[in-house]
Amino acid sequence: MVGMTVEVVQKHHQRTGELTQGVVRKLLTKSSYHPHGIKVMLEDGIVGRVKEISD
Repeated sequence: MVGMTVEVVQKHHQRTGELTQGVVRKLLTKSSYHPHGIKVMLEDGIVGRVKEISD
């Protein structure tokens, strides 16, 4: 998953569902599944939960 382009929702955008696109730098969720999405850090430092994988 590291290096993939994804769309994440940041904590402060959870109500609106606004998505931010970026490339995954680091996985922050230890398990392979989370009901709200895997938490990742993007290359620009943004942290959010993956909602879509764009390739």
